[in-house]
This record gives sequence, C-alpha cells and structure tokens, in this order.
Amino acid sequence: MSTADLPDELVNRVTWKIPNALALVGSRAGDERNAMTTSWITQLSMEPVIIGISVENTAVTHRLISAGGSFSVNLWDAENTRPFVKFSKPAAYEAGGDGGPATGTLNGWSTYEAATGAPVFVDAAAWMDCEVRHSVDLGTHSLFMGELVAAGINNDEVRLASMSDTRMKYGGVKRH
Repeated sequence: MSTADLPDELVNRVTWKIPNALALVGSRAGDERNAMTTSWITQLSMEPVIIGISVENTAVTHRLISAGGSFSVNLWDAENTRPFVKFSKPAAYEAGGDGGPATGTLNGWSTYEAATGAPVFVDAAAWMDCEVRHSVDLGTHSLFMGELVAAGINNDEVRLASMSDTRMKYGGVKRH
C-alpha cells in the first residue's frame, strides 16, 4: 500500500494534525534576500546541533539556501501571527537601517544579518542561524540540514506560534 492508495482528503486531514511550529525562514544569496513561512522544522542531531527544514523545490527560498549555504529560523510569538500571511509569497527587501540593529526590511519587518549573513527578524521571539551541511531532494521538497552557528532569544516569556494558532494548512498531498 502507498499514499496513492489513500484518499487525498484523508491524507490531508491526518497530516494537518501533526503538531508543527510555525516560523519564518530567512535566506540570502549575494544581495538577494527572502523569508518564507514554514512549519516543517525540527532538530535532527545534538552533536553537532543540526536543524532541519523542508522547503519546496520551486521556492525562491530553496534557490537562495542552495546558493547561499545558510538559513535562519525565526520563531514568533503566538499572539502575533500576522507576519506568516505576509511571507507566504516572495518577500520584498529594502536595504537600510532604522538607527538600531536593523540592516534592512523584508515585507516591512526589520531584519539584520546573522553570522552567516541570513536575515534575522528583530521582532522574532527567538532565532537560529544555520550553515547548511547536507541537503536531500525528497520529491516536491528538499530537506536542508543546517548546523546551528548562532542563536538568540529576544522574549523568553511568550508561547511560540504553531500552525494551530492560524487557519493555515500545509502538507498532505500536492494540490493540482
């Protein structure tokens, strides 16, 4: 038996029940920067600390991570899920600081460069900066495995966002 033998509706409904964190993944190659909403994130190893994210092969973020060799994972306060809708499509980057740590904006949200050069959001509750060590093409998506090289917590008191905090759904079978 394979997924092809199961009704699409059942596959969607059951995979949407997997508890998933919700985050913005930052990427950069050269002067091009992007961020996208993701819910496919996990820790894969302790020594070294490896973070895994799955990114659709046709996404701008996939191209930038492949070329730039790094990504950031920006975890967000569950009470502020507005950014996730804004980053379901490629982001508009504007260079320039705001007098503080910001070096630019993506879709109007202030960012700065992490150790790898990947964008980190000033308003993220916590963030991780990862250098890609491996990637595997899994069909529609690739799994990028990045070693954690820098991280920070900006607000340790909030509950972090998950898919269940929104009406968003992602996963299951490819929609045609």
